[in-house]
Order: sequence, then structure tokens, then C-alpha cells
Amino acid sequence: MAASPIHNLPEDCLAHVIGFTTPRNACQSSTVSTMFRNSTESDFVWEKFLPRDYRDIMSKLVSPLMEFSSKKDLFFKLSSPLLIDGGNKTFAIDKSTNKKCYMLSARELSITWSSNHLCWSWKPLLHSRFSQGVELIMVCWLEICGKINTRMLSENTTYGAYLVVKLANRAFGLDLLPSEVSIEVGDYKSTGITYLRGGSECKEQDLERGYAQHKIDESRSSRIYKAEEQHSSYPRRRMVRG
Repeated sequence: MAASPIHNLPEDCLAHVIGFTTPRNACQSSTVSTMFRNSTESDFVWEKFLPRDYRDIMSKLVSPLMEFSSKKDLFFKLSSPLLIDGGNKTFAIDKSTNKKCYMLSARELSITWSSNHLCWSWKPLLHSRFSQGVELIMVCWLEICGKINTRMLSENTTYGAYLVVKLANRAFGLDLLPSEVSIEVGDYKSTGITYLRGGSECKEQDLERGYAQHKIDESRSSRIYKAEEQHSSYPRRRMVRG
């Protein structure tokens, strides 16, 4: 069988071409031939898949990555959520798209009355990626705001903003009234309505596993998000913010 014309290319040239694809494409192309495998294993390719500021990100890791055998090895180690900024955020690279992903801890959010022990209780959570979470006890006004610098995000990327909560079995009241959610970037603002716990008006929400990820909105990476939830009466159920 005659060799394909592409196999006449030097390996470094082929590696340059593969660098314009995605990590998934690179892994798939490595099965084509020995030449492709050698090209896709090169540090040049995986350097292209790493964020431009990956060295700065690595300097913020709570537990530094001391050893990695190649840029590919480093890429896959950074694709698992890692604590940064004193443990108040996590960072990860999406394996398929090589885009940057972040999660903010409860400590990184602005939660109304969270310092009042009659309203909220800060405690360690064994099953959370963060060392500490906050449990809602009782409030008459539930407002949670998060903010991130868009320069930390990947360029030309559509992001989704989520509020991640765990509902206790004894929780009640969160399905009585809807919550207002919004995202703001400069003069841009988008608002919507959702429920922290499924009620008669949102039966389609699946809460069997006790966790809920409420999609607030999607925005371009040039936007900063603000997630705000408001209740006009006492939410009589408890929730845990992890």
C-alpha cells in the first residue's frame, strides 16, 4: 500500500499541524501510524494545548506539581481539578477542548449574613473538594454573588456559570418560591428564574442524587459573572453549600 503524501512531511512539520487541532484529535491521530504517534507525543504539540499562562497558574497551586515526564503528562495532570489561590478556587483544563475551567469555593463568594452564626454555619465537608463549606440555617433574604476576572478565562470561549449545592434531607421551603438568577458583564445583564429545589413548577429537575447544578447563564469569556439568588420570604429548608 502506497504511503499517503502526508507521510512525506517531516515529523516536526506534522507536529506543527497537529498543534492547531485539539487534544482529542491529537490522541486519535496517534493511532494512524508510527509517524503520527511520534509527532503527537512531542512537547511542541502539548505546549500548544497548555494555556499560555500555565506557568503562572502552576505557581498558584496549593500542592505544586513537582514532577511530570513531558508536556503531555503535565497537560493531563492539570486536567484534574487542582486547588489554587490558597484553596479558595480550583483550576482544571478541559481534556477535550483544552479550555480553562474554574470553580469558586463558598469562601470566595459573597453570601449575605454568612458571618452571622444564627443564619449560616461554616464547617468542614468531607466530600467536598474544598476544605470548608457553609450550611444555611435560616434567613429571610438569600443572596449569593460570585465574581471572576475574565482575563483568567480562555479567549473566544462560551462559558456556563453554575451554582453547585447539596441539599440536606431535612431541607424544606426552597421549592416554595422561585429564585432570581442573573449574570452581569459591564452593561450587559441577563436574568432568569429557577428553583433551588424542584417543586410542582419544575418537575423536570432531577434531584435524586441530592446534588443540583443550576445553570445560571452562558456568556462569552469576555464577561464576568454574578450569580444572585433572592427570596422574599423565609426559606424554611436547609441547604449545604460545598
